[in-house]
Amino acid sequence: MTKRAETTAPELDLTDAMPLPRLMLRACRRASRRRKLIDSTGDKLTGGELLTKSLVLRRLLLRHVIGPDEQRVGVLLPPANGAVVVNAALSLAKRVAVNLNYSASAEVINACVRAAGIRHVLTTQKVLDKLGITIDAGVVLLESLRDKVTTMDKLASAAAAYVAPIGLLEQQLGLTTLQLDDLVTIIFTSGSTGIPKGVMLSHRNLVANIRSFDSAVNLRADDVILGILPFFHAFGYTVTLWAPLVLDLGGAYHFNPLDARQVGKLCQASGATILLSTPTFLRSYIKRVPPEDFASLEMAIVGAEKLPIALSDAFEARFGVRPSEGYGATELAPVAAVNIPPNRSSGKRPDACEGSIGLPLPGVSARVVHPETRELLGVDEDGMLEVAGPNRMVGYLDQPEKTAEVVRDGWYVTGDIARIDEQGFIHITGRQSRFSKIGGEMVPHVRIEEAIQDFVAGDDAEHQVAVVTAVPDEKKGERLIVVHLPMTKTPAEIADHLRAIDLPNLWIPSQDSFLEVEALPLLGSGKLDLKGLAQLAAERFASG
Repeated sequence: MTKRAETTAPELDLTDAMPLPRLMLRACRRASRRRKLIDSTGDKLTGGELLTKSLVLRRLLLRHVIGPDEQRVGVLLPPANGAVVVNAALSLAKRVAVNLNYSASAEVINACVRAAGIRHVLTTQKVLDKLGITIDAGVVLLESLRDKVTTMDKLASAAAAYVAPIGLLEQQLGLTTLQLDDLVTIIFTSGSTGIPKGVMLSHRNLVANIRSFDSAVNLRADDVILGILPFFHAFGYTVTLWAPLVLDLGGAYHFNPLDARQVGKLCQASGATILLSTPTFLRSYIKRVPPEDFASLEMAIVGAEKLPIALSDAFEARFGVRPSEGYGATELAPVAAVNIPPNRSSGKRPDACEGSIGLPLPGVSARVVHPETRELLGVDEDGMLEVAGPNRMVGYLDQPEKTAEVVRDGWYVTGDIARIDEQGFIHITGRQSRFSKIGGEMVPHVRIEEAIQDFVAGDDAEHQVAVVTAVPDEKKGERLIVVHLPMTKTPAEIADHLRAIDLPNLWIPSQDSFLEVEALPLLGSGKLDLKGLAQLAAERFASG
């Protein structure tokens, strides 16, 4: 009998789980005199100071900004202590925080504001000046609230943060009525392949994901997470924002993940031990961060894109830490699987396999099915990756039909093509949306990219040089287009090489289908902007 491609991690016990703000009260009280947060401005907050500031802001927002029937509040802030306090205050006020993507266009930001029914957006004048946009909602500048803080606000909040019994404080704040299945946030998808969708995530989703991530990588109380990912990114929101708020570890924040030198200085100043990143950001650090600045790092976990072996080699050679690849999706709150770094391995079973995205987190199940029939496939057979677990989203905001397309029988249909090996490790082999149908055959973009990369990259192998996209073609259905950085190899040489390694003829782009660009378009999350790439190709190449 063929072994089925299904892998399940150990169960996750959520019987004693609490909503996030209740967990935060306890974590901040335990760290009342210990540094909890630091950011690149030099601002430092103990657990007590963090909770006091959050409670003060909660009072101000409820008194001056948020109406009693206003459930969703927009946040337009980069990662820093202030943004953490804002999100914490909204949670303590039992409101749904919607962190908006400040790297998106004004049109996209306002579309998200309208979709979420946001009446107020919390930001600063500095952020507005930098973006230069008009927001279709009431804009509340956080600095304008400073003059409204009273002595009673300060005294009452400090007493609550440091002295009040937690149970009494929860009752006073109304947190005892919160349920695990209540919404805590709406995160809009990156829009890498289309219009962003609002992903509704509950307290249960985030608590489960934080607990399972904590258990998988064996987090410690002396860990400090380097918080460079934006909070509109699910990885940033769940792991770099909320994990320090509800666990005993700390957070260190910088507003721009590509500002490599400042990220390095922050790592050194904070003693950060954990870097959560994308391959794109790692490339910048290899070039610009002095090795001594990352001396405290113990692990680097990378997601959003495939992690090239050459990039891992280069990062390890410079910093002495080998990155581990993980996998997630906004709809999974977001982490679903991860390779465990050797220095955090329990040693009880193999828990890392380079080239894979790792094993599912505790409480998470994964399987590979036929993309059309959903029949469960066998080990090492390519098919659609589906994931289930308590981290799976509530659904898409006001789009039940879109939710039904991707949540089937409790399983989230990821859109990724994968295989599961004998040991249960998951290997992503493509993306359903990153295939072209040419002459009736499905042609995988990623496989072609990897072959081109191996041939042209040379000593620069840790940098992605080319991306494959497609434009419509009247004769074949679609035409492959290679969008690339300046290369030493010609299109003719690349085509000859692809033939020499026996790629099918349908997989080989024609020599007039190469488009050179100065930089590959990226989203604010560090992912490739696949929609932008397709638009570039469409503008340059006509159907024919």
